[in-house]
Amino acid sequence: LMRPLQGCRGRGVVVGTVTLCLAAGWALQTPGGISLVVPQPNINATVAQNILLSVEYSCQGVATIEWKHVSSWGTTSIAEWRSGNYVNISTVYKDRVTAFENGSIQLRNVGMRDAGYYFVTVTEEHGTNAYGTIIVNVYEIIYEDLHFVAVLFAFLAAVSAILICFMWLCNKSLHVFQKKTTHKLTASTTEEIELETIEC
Repeated sequence: LMRPLQGCRGRGVVVGTVTLCLAAGWALQTPGGISLVVPQPNINATVAQNILLSVEYSCQGVATIEWKHVSSWGTTSIAEWRSGNYVNISTVYKDRVTAFENGSIQLRNVGMRDAGYYFVTVTEEHGTNAYGTIIVNVYEIIYEDLHFVAVLFAFLAAVSAILICFMWLCNKSLHVFQKKTTHKLTASTTEEIELETIEC
């Protein structure tokens, strides 16, 4: 009853290339300065749901966190902040995003346009970077399909009711027929007994 968002193939190749570049940059970064963990790299959501893009980072100094959204509609900057400082949230997401100190963000009331890749970059004050990616799939409930299921269910319920009534009528008719047959048999048996008595 739910259908996933369909994206453009050409843009998917671009997004894939960006992902590979970020992964290569993450692999080549200097060790020990900063770490970033993405516990849930894949999120499935339905329209109007709230989702948490959860990450956890650690670093030696002050870190800058930046979130971007990449989809078939383009790249959008979501939010950027330094740990402990004011959060700069894009006007597109102003009323829909909550930022957390650990680097996570919550996105409220998601729509089909919110599907895609979410990139988070954590930069230490000395210039060391860590990258994370979360893929969000947004599904839409198709009310026409639900309507079809409701109509089908009502039709099956009506057919079942008709069959039950038919079976009840057949059962009632069978009882009436059995009573008549029993009455005739009783009457004929009584007549035979009377005849036998007369003959004797």
